[in-house]
Amino acid sequence: MVLIYNTLTRQKEEFKPIEDGKVKMYVCGPTVYNYIHIGNARPAIVFDTVRRYLEYKGYDVSYVSNFTDVDDKLIKASKELNEEVPEIAERFIDAFFEDTGALNVKRATAHPRVMDHMDDIINFIGVLIEKGHAYASEGDVYFRTRSFDGYGKLSHQSVGDLKVGARIEAGDKKEDPLDFTLWKNAKPDEISWQAPWGEGRPGWHIECSVMAREHLGDTIDIHAGGQDLTFPHHENEIAQSECHSDAAFANYWMHNGYINIDNTKMSKSLGNFILVHDIIKEIDPNVLRFFMISVHYRNPINYNRELVEAARSGLERIKSSYHEGRERLERAVSNEIDDKVIEAVESSRQAFESHMDDDFNTANAITVWHDLATELNKYLRRDATNEDVLNRFIETFDMYSSVLGVSLEKEEILLDEEVEALIEAREEARSNKDFQKADEIRDRLKAEGIILEDTKDGVRFKRG
Repeated sequence: MVLIYNTLTRQKEEFKPIEDGKVKMYVCGPTVYNYIHIGNARPAIVFDTVRRYLEYKGYDVSYVSNFTDVDDKLIKASKELNEEVPEIAERFIDAFFEDTGALNVKRATAHPRVMDHMDDIINFIGVLIEKGHAYASEGDVYFRTRSFDGYGKLSHQSVGDLKVGARIEAGDKKEDPLDFTLWKNAKPDEISWQAPWGEGRPGWHIECSVMAREHLGDTIDIHAGGQDLTFPHHENEIAQSECHSDAAFANYWMHNGYINIDNTKMSKSLGNFILVHDIIKEIDPNVLRFFMISVHYRNPINYNRELVEAARSGLERIKSSYHEGRERLERAVSNEIDDKVIEAVESSRQAFESHMDDDFNTANAITVWHDLATELNKYLRRDATNEDVLNRFIETFDMYSSVLGVSLEKEEILLDEEVEALIEAREEARSNKDFQKADEIRDRLKAEGIILEDTKDGVRFKRG
C-alpha cells in the first residue's frame, strides 16, 4: 500500500488510482527562457523518482510535464536577445533535456507546449465564459474567482481572507480584485494569437489546466510541483478546471519543499542563483541527484559544497561495495548459501519498500541502501563467497539504483596522456584567444578532479 501526503487534505492517504493499474500524473514544467536552476531540478528529480517507484510497483504511469514556451519572461528575453520567442524556447527546451538527461531524469510520456495548444486554450476559456465563470474586459479575459465555491481549498485559505497583494493581480478592468487573468490583450510588437474576445495570449494558470485535460482527461490521479506553486497557480488551476468540467481536477496533490543555498533562499538578487547547466560541469550530476533525494521531498533542502561532498562520499561507498561484489562473482567458489545473509538482503528490500511506500521517503530508503552496503562488505570479508548470495546482493543494489535513478556505473578516469593532451589544447586555445574553449577544457578537467598548476616549466597537473 502506497501512502501519499495530499496537500489538499493535509494528511497521508492510501493511493487509489482512478483506474486499476494505471496512473495519470501531471507535473508542472519550466518556463523555457533560460537554463533551469537547481530549484527547477528538484521537482524534476523528485517526481521522476515517484514515477520510477510507481512503475516498480507495477503501475502503468502516464507522466505529463509541460513547457511554458510563451509568457512575459520569454517576451522580455526575445527583446533583449533580438530573437523570436519560438527560437528561444526551442533552444532552452533542448538545454532542458540535456541537463535533466544528465541527472538521469526520464523523459515524460508527453511534454506538451503552450503554443501547440492555443486552440484548446481558446476553446477552454470560451466554455468558462459561456458558463458565467469568466468575462472579457477590454481585450482581457478574467476568471470570476468568487464563482467557484471551493476556491482556497488547496492552500487552505478562504476567499474572505484573501487580499489584493503581490501574488494576486489587481486592475481597473476587473469586476473583483480577486479575479485572475485567463487571456492577456496583445501589446504592440508582442507575439499573439487571435481569439473571439481579441488578439492576445493566454495567462499562465490556464495553460496547465488545458494541457493536463488534453493529455490525461478531466480528472487525474496526481498533480505535482514545487511548494511555491500551491498558491496561486495550483489553486487557480483547480478553480478553472473544476468549473469547466464539473469534476474533480486531481485526487492527490504533491509539492516538494524549497531549496536554500548555504541556508539562504536562492535569489538572483543575492547572487546565489545556480544553474544546473553550470554546476554539472563541476559536480557529477549523478552525485547531485543522489544529494537531492537524500532529504525527504516535502522538507526544505540546503545546498552547499560540503553537503554535496558528503553525498558524493556516501555514494562512492555504495558503488565501491557494489563493484567489489561484482568482481568477487568471478571467484565465488563456496557452495554454502548462508540463510542469515539472504534474510538480511530480503529484510533490506522490505525496509526499502516500506519507506518508499510511506510517501516516497527516499532519505530513509538511502539509509537502508547504506546498511545493505555494510552487510555486503561484511560478507566480502569472508574467504569464500557464494555466487547466488552475491547475485542477490547485486540484484538488490540494481533495484535500488533503478528506483532512485542513481547510476552505479564506474566513472571513466582520464589517463595521464589524455590530460596532457587536453592541457595542450587549452594552452593552444588561450594563445588563439579562444577563451570559451579554454574555459570549457578547464571546467572538464576540474570536474575530473584535475588541478592545474602553473610552474616555471609550464602547466602541470595533479589529481585532487
